[in-house]
Amino acid sequence: MNNLSKRILTSIVIFPFYIFFIIKGGNYIVSFLYALLVLANFEVFSVFKRKISIILLDVILVIALLSMLHLRNDTASSFVLLIWVIILTIFSDIGGYIFGKIFKWRKFTKISPNKTLSGALGSFLFSIISVLLIGFIVEILTGIESDFFQKPRYFILAILFSLAAQIGDLTISYFKRLEKIKDTGKLLPGHGGIFDRIDSLIFSVIVANIIYTLNLFP
Repeated sequence: MNNLSKRILTSIVIFPFYIFFIIKGGNYIVSFLYALLVLANFEVFSVFKRKISIILLDVILVIALLSMLHLRNDTASSFVLLIWVIILTIFSDIGGYIFGKIFKWRKFTKISPNKTLSGALGSFLFSIISVLLIGFIVEILTGIESDFFQKPRYFILAILFSLAAQIGDLTISYFKRLEKIKDTGKLLPGHGGIFDRIDSLIFSVIVANIIYTLNLFP
């Protein structure tokens, strides 16, 4: 089985777990986030040697997990925002991977040699598509017609969240490059470790929480 097949299979398996615990809320989401904290910390202390890297990664992780908990539990709007950001981050990663493989435009950073301009464009385009998807999801869950795809600000937010996701990916890649490692672990086939899987999400969810706190959503 090649790496792409492993990535797809792993994503199919773990995505329902994300959604299950988030939808259930309460002790389920708390237990899930605590498990992520423990597993991610095990990776950090196992593979990273620089104290500053360990501290910064841990701080970013804790802020992201608290942001997820706040968005899940605050209001119905914040819950929708959390679901959207998770879906958007997945779309952003898929778009970057597909466009990067197909078009192979020039690379734009030494931090992560596989990152290309075509991949960045694909991430933005697929993130915009997520606006349409979350609009339909809101309609299905609430029975109320959604205006997500009728207001330009949601498309602007999609680009912003995708940018945050890509910055998150590059940031974790930078820390790994300092340690001269490829993955933070081997727990998730095709992805590596926990940090390799959530590197984009932890940044986008922090930005989403800031946006929500500033009353820029919905």
